[in-house]
Amino acid sequence: MAHEGVLAYWRSLVVVLTPLILLPLPLLYPGSSRRSMCEQVCLSALPVRRRSHPRLPWNIRYMTAGLVVQEARAAYGVLLLAVFWVTEVVPLPVTSLLPVVLFPVLGVLSTEQVCVTYLKETNMMFIGGLIVAIAVEHCNLHKRIALRVMMLIGASPRRLMLGFMIPTMFLSMWISNTATTAMMVPIVSAVLDELKATDKKANGELPVAAAAAGRPRQVRTRSLPAPPPTTPSSWDAENADGGKGKLPRPNQESVAYYLGVAYAANIGGTGTLTGTATNLTFKGLYESLFPNLHGLNFANWMLFNVPLMLINAIVAWLWLQVLFMGLFRKSSGKQKQTPEQLEAIEELIATKYRELGDMTFHEGSVLFLFLVVVVLWFFRAPEFIPGWAEYVSDVKIKDATPAVLIVFLLFVLPANLDFLRRDGPRKAAPALLNWKIIHEKLPWGLVLLIGGGFAMAAASRESGLSKLIGAQLVHLQDSMGSTAILVIMCTATTFLTEVSSNTAIANIVLPVLAEMASAMRVHPLFFMMPATLCCSYAFMLPVATPPNAIVMAASNMRPGDMIKAGLGMNFLCLITLFIMFPTLASWLYGLDVFPPEAAHIGMQSRL
Repeated sequence: MAHEGVLAYWRSLVVVLTPLILLPLPLLYPGSSRRSMCEQVCLSALPVRRRSHPRLPWNIRYMTAGLVVQEARAAYGVLLLAVFWVTEVVPLPVTSLLPVVLFPVLGVLSTEQVCVTYLKETNMMFIGGLIVAIAVEHCNLHKRIALRVMMLIGASPRRLMLGFMIPTMFLSMWISNTATTAMMVPIVSAVLDELKATDKKANGELPVAAAAAGRPRQVRTRSLPAPPPTTPSSWDAENADGGKGKLPRPNQESVAYYLGVAYAANIGGTGTLTGTATNLTFKGLYESLFPNLHGLNFANWMLFNVPLMLINAIVAWLWLQVLFMGLFRKSSGKQKQTPEQLEAIEELIATKYRELGDMTFHEGSVLFLFLVVVVLWFFRAPEFIPGWAEYVSDVKIKDATPAVLIVFLLFVLPANLDFLRRDGPRKAAPALLNWKIIHEKLPWGLVLLIGGGFAMAAASRESGLSKLIGAQLVHLQDSMGSTAILVIMCTATTFLTEVSSNTAIANIVLPVLAEMASAMRVHPLFFMMPATLCCSYAFMLPVATPPNAIVMAASNMRPGDMIKAGLGMNFLCLITLFIMFPTLASWLYGLDVFPPEAAHIGMQSRL
């Protein structure tokens, strides 16, 4: 019982013990201009005549080689951040502020150098993209798009799943996957409620008189519940466990629908640079570690990742159909819906769409600005034609500039045209967006998390720690090829993100892979981009991503169902990545040639 009491305070133990356990790093290696304490202790055990010998014993040289003040102190800060990020003993954004304390105190970077990394161009692009996404949510444009797509696709079981997944995937390319899932899950719940009600009516379980009287069912007339989507549906609250209010276990078909939404949200975030924070983390680290290399932009990212996203979405749809809905099996016939059910689902979706009314001036304006920012991002430097940025200014313009321009317009343009009316009192129209909405919905913690990763990378680069790591990792090339390393690192990253924040894992893994690539004289994109994508391939556990947690809470599915389906989905996405990246990506990005601008580690390691 005593050990259980101690484990209850494990977070406090990690916070206190981790800095103490790592303390020998800066203490044993206090400087490069004088012998370290470790070396002095070892030398004191040697005969006096050997202490000044230029050739020290191999074991002493091994223990002290390369470990100097800057590298050791930077390693202390990096390892401390990594432990706190992975274990989440304190909130991730709070841990992300530690570089402002650690690296100046350790003498690695000044406070000014650390602070400027928290609001780089990548962070500004992230903030601008999020604000545009919030504007889309605020006017309900995302719900209109989703319902319209579902009306076009159809209501058969196979098409219905596509109807859930396609708008979820598309919206997750541009807005938060959490917000997309929170919007789609109530729609899924309403459709499943309608199926259950139709089944009960067909089986004679509903009062015939009530049905004949044309009394509308509760599900048919109620509005979609607002997020969070964990609110039990009407059928569940009335019929689950004798009216106790606990959600029942869903059937296999329902599990497939819910998991399809979660998978589509996770996969959709890989399609664009702004789709998820890990993509922008990768962009910022890549451009800071290799400033002379040809940078990534919106267009060349989408050239590879949109086809990969579409293939993964099709694979996810097929996998869920095979696993839960009997595709390619004799039992698939029992999943067919009756004409009454198809009609009821189509009518439900159409009703929800009609409840939105006609498209308003507010929605139209936001849609126009959204399309404008996408076009500006894509054609800033499309490479197949000269980008618009070349004609605007002689200085380098990046994607944050059009994003902030559109954000400014969102706060300036009116949400309606009432101020132009002549038949009534004129009044000032509100803007398309207001700061209160931004204050409530913008995930400021993610901004800090990305900035903390940039600060950690800057400390590793300035201290020389990254060069030391690259020089040690170059020896892996002798025992295994670059493709084998790619497979191992991507698999490890995929499963690490199941139990920790994907942005935190990206902050830890990507700088190491960058130095490994440089030391092995492999194009940095060969290791860094696949690992970034693998940070989004987290399908097994509810804690892996917010979409997983949302669908688990809303459906009350068995954890084993999510783990079983997610494990297979992890490996399927890895297989598609390992097939497409060495082929399509290698051709698009020229990965077969090592760029000389990336040789800052490789050259050092061979001196």
